Amino acid sequence: MTQSSPESAPARPLAQPLAIVILAAGKGTRMKSDTHKVLHPIAGRPMLLHLMASAATLAPAHQVVVVGSGRDQLERAVGHAASIAVQDPQHGTGHAVQQAQGVLGDFDGDVLVLYGDVPFVRPETMRAMLERLHGDDAPAVVVLGFEPDDALAYGRVIAHDGLVHKMVEFKDATAAERACTLCNSGLLAARAADLFALLARVGNDNAQGEYYLPDIVNIALADGRRAAVVVTADADEVAGINSRAELAQAESRWQDRRRAQAMADGATLVAPETVWFAWDTVVGRDVTIEQNVVFGPGTVVADHVVIHAFSHVEGAQLASGVSVGPFARLRPGAVLETGSRVGNFVEVKNARLGQGAKANHLTYLGDADVGAQANIGAGTITCNYDGYFKYRTVIGERAFIGSNSALIAPVRIGADAIVAAGSAVSRDVSDGELRLVRAEQLVKPGWADRFHDAMKKKKAERKA
Repeated sequence: MTQSSPESAPARPLAQPLAIVILAAGKGTRMKSDTHKVLHPIAGRPMLLHLMASAATLAPAHQVVVVGSGRDQLERAVGHAASIAVQDPQHGTGHAVQQAQGVLGDFDGDVLVLYGDVPFVRPETMRAMLERLHGDDAPAVVVLGFEPDDALAYGRVIAHDGLVHKMVEFKDATAAERACTLCNSGLLAARAADLFALLARVGNDNAQGEYYLPDIVNIALADGRRAAVVVTADADEVAGINSRAELAQAESRWQDRRRAQAMADGATLVAPETVWFAWDTVVGRDVTIEQNVVFGPGTVVADHVVIHAFSHVEGAQLASGVSVGPFARLRPGAVLETGSRVGNFVEVKNARLGQGAKANHLTYLGDADVGAQANIGAGTITCNYDGYFKYRTVIGERAFIGSNSALIAPVRIGADAIVAAGSAVSRDVSDGELRLVRAEQLVKPGWADRFHDAMKKKKAERKA
């Protein structure tokens, strides 16, 4: 089975040890949020973790996240995947990178500086910067440049034949320099010894009184050393996210690329713009996904699956030949084995449907095991929660559960058993047994006719 996934290629170590420094100390005030800016999700994953996952493919010896406010949130998010350095107070990007020096200690390798709110820098671009750092001319610094459709007020990289002659902020640039369309992304690579030695010489004689990271390039140039620029062909790769609107734009760009990948890998998306993937959604070949389908994290879809319109699928495993929806909801722990079916207005949570089993309409299956070829009638629910604990329902192979049945867990329904429609089952049902749990029907011939006659007469008297 060939499946498409957005994850990066396996790690391929570089020739030199690598440390990744990710700057995430900004206050993110434009987000207007209690959540740290770099923890806002794209495709269900915090933007910072997108970036860290890409960086991890380079097999770095260290990943350091430089934080200001929101340290506790970031520590919880990154766990043991990165070390935390604190910038307090915050005196610019150069000052922020200096805070990583104490964490890195005597590290003697390459350092790649990234930004937590620029989450979609490709591993290939990172690698190109590091390889350029070890070119024959041994540049002291490598910066990443880009050429946007509108250069706006970005800082400019004045370069020729890939070598930087000057880094200049827009406000300080001449008219000729502003006409240059090569812009500074802020990302750079340098050897650790060079980086921190140059940073120690950066001053803050500027309007903001801050220490700017790009100044190390001009200092290296003044020393007679070289600085190089690597240019990304995709300006979106270095687009920063500073507001809710930019977050939505980044989500849209990510989704567009993921949809294109799914279709290129052999899936049919009936209305691509209405399908929303999670960062880790895996989709097989000859899968059909209809309109308005949303995937949450943790879903694997095998070949030859059909997901009908208006379904929500999260944390689910779908085997070959499965059919889902329309209007179905699969929650974490849902496992649908080969050829099983979940129909309209069916919810499945932490439950397994065996091969060929089906629940076609209006059903809730929670904490359940459904045997192969079993049939779950419309309106059936597994009553799995008593207000304190959850319990499991086990339904045997080829069992038939009649419509509007309530299976009160913990309960076991045997193989080939039949539960009559409208039953509330609280005790185990043996293999091959019929279980009918209903009150006896009361029949009063003519009662309804007499009732209607009496009510019609009363209504007419009130009108008179």
